[in-house]
Amino acid sequence: MPESFDELLAKCSRTALKLEFRDQYMSGDPGYVAWEAGDLDRAVEEYAGWTATARGAIERGVQMKRARVVSEPVSEYITFEHAVTARVNVAAGEQIRWVPRQRVSDLALPGNDVWIFDDSVLQFCLFGGDGRFVANEVNTDPDLVKLCVTAFEAAWERGIDHDQYSVSA
Repeated sequence: MPESFDELLAKCSRTALKLEFRDQYMSGDPGYVAWEAGDLDRAVEEYAGWTATARGAIERGVQMKRARVVSEPVSEYITFEHAVTARVNVAAGEQIRWVPRQRVSDLALPGNDVWIFDDSVLQFCLFGGDGRFVANEVNTDPDLVKLCVTAFEAAWERGIDHDQYSVSA
């Protein structure tokens, strides 16, 4: 059985990088539902577990970076993600950059969202067309790891820091 995200993050000692590509994730997610209802505080509360997990990894020395490749104008879901990011991800110590999709047209990118742990282990996050989570796949193939690390670094360089990115762009 492949290792879970929690197991991979627990083994991680230097970097946990995430490259995201979707404009819509799980529309039934309680945080998203709360935000849609106009309750940002409740939406943020739904991610308290993630904030604690990320903060714990960062406190033990893991640098966490997330590059979100987004279509513009952004979807309603991306507007939600942007609304909670400062109080969920950034509050934990994650570094977040938003990358307008047109900035990555000339890059070789993986076909799925991916976590990259210590530049050696990948966890692909697979979603259905409706945004529902399907499965995670772990891979340690050195060539695939190199492709994903290179893709992350290139997207990161083209990204806009969270505090400077506006979803109304």
